[in-house]
Amino acid sequence: MSLSTHVLDSSNGRPAEGVAVSLHQADRLVGRGVTDHDGRLRDWLPAGEPGKGVHRLVFETGAYFARSGRTSFYPEVAVTFVVDDPAAHYHVPLLISPFAYSTYRGS
Repeated sequence: MSLSTHVLDSSNGRPAEGVAVSLHQADRLVGRGVTDHDGRLRDWLPAGEPGKGVHRLVFETGAYFARSGRTSFYPEVAVTFVVDDPAAHYHVPLLISPFAYSTYRGS
């Protein structure tokens, strides 16, 4: 499975750099990483093939906002999604602000 994410801080219209993200399948940690200067995360450590099934991305949004002196309502955002085709690419963008978030299946 190929997986990427992109985090945009919609409260300032900028990429959210330095957001810690973890990838889980069931109760197992599959990978983790931190968004780059463009708010993107493409490489997961450890790299592996989680495969078909239900997955969850957990974004540490509270820590991101705290670093800039802002409080937030959501200390983390968890996005749960289904991988039907392990050979396909999955892109899960996240738009955040201190008091709201949204996501969608990207390309």
